[in-house]
Amino acid sequence: MSTQASQAMSERNTLSLEIGLLLLLSLIWGSSFTLIKVAVATIPPVTMVAARVTIAAVLLIVIAAAQGHSLPRKRSVWAAFLVQGLLQSALPFTLISWGEMHIASGLAGVLNATPPMFVLVIAMMTGRGRRTISSERILGVGLGLAGVAVTIGIDALSGIGTTAPLAQMAVLGASLCYALAPIWGQRFSSFPAIVTAAGAMSCAAILMLPMAAIFERPWTLAPTVQATTAVLGLAVVCTALAMVIYFRLIRTLGALGTTSGSYLRAGFAVALGVVWLGEEFTWSVLAGMALIVAGVIAVTVPLPVRHSGKPPG
Repeated sequence: MSTQASQAMSERNTLSLEIGLLLLLSLIWGSSFTLIKVAVATIPPVTMVAARVTIAAVLLIVIAAAQGHSLPRKRSVWAAFLVQGLLQSALPFTLISWGEMHIASGLAGVLNATPPMFVLVIAMMTGRGRRTISSERILGVGLGLAGVAVTIGIDALSGIGTTAPLAQMAVLGASLCYALAPIWGQRFSSFPAIVTAAGAMSCAAILMLPMAAIFERPWTLAPTVQATTAVLGLAVVCTALAMVIYFRLIRTLGALGTTSGSYLRAGFAVALGVVWLGEEFTWSVLAGMALIVAGVIAVTVPLPVRHSGKPPG
């Protein structure tokens, strides 16, 4: 086997691994909606988010130390971690939790599947990453969003512009945060993913704990066992594990490729509802998932190099 063929095979294997991790991350975050629904019954949103990011931060710090990694000491790095923690966790988690109290979950799912569109617009407006934005990737963004709408149901869009405009803006604001987070997170490419995740979650905890104490007084709550278990699942799996995968994907797939997982996340949320909650399965779910997969492939798979047919030079 030639060196070029070996390199091509290695690149295909690497891409397969990264897409597999994107699928896993989307499945994990897709399942978080069910856990949030269980937890928020007896634990208010800000306290739930504070507990989620705090437990995740402690776990990530312990794992990083066990692996021989130490957290950076530069103030500039921690300032950057603070922005990352705000954009990736503290602000969007809170906005979504509040928004879903006032609008249907289907509409929230469609609105929260828009980060790739925001990434695309930001790239086109700022020129950051514009060279990687092709017509195929633009088509992929459109296919993915259409797939989300078909999967969740076109009826979910009926409330746009009529039901709780502030709640809709809150969920869209969370999507904008999710679009900005991977763009900002690319500056941490020199750090191991576990270190970046630990730093960002630590800052998110610093932001959320005082808010929970001031607004919801968590020491007065009496959460159920189910709610407490749900928060532990959100912290350990949907935050700690998910963030390690997330920061790896930012380096390998880029901002647009990583945020394309928001389409898959919405699809998995619907599929898990069918499997776990006995919700109705329709052919539109299958058609929507097909569109989502096609969109993610168009966004994440690198395009073949096009040769002009002229000799170099």
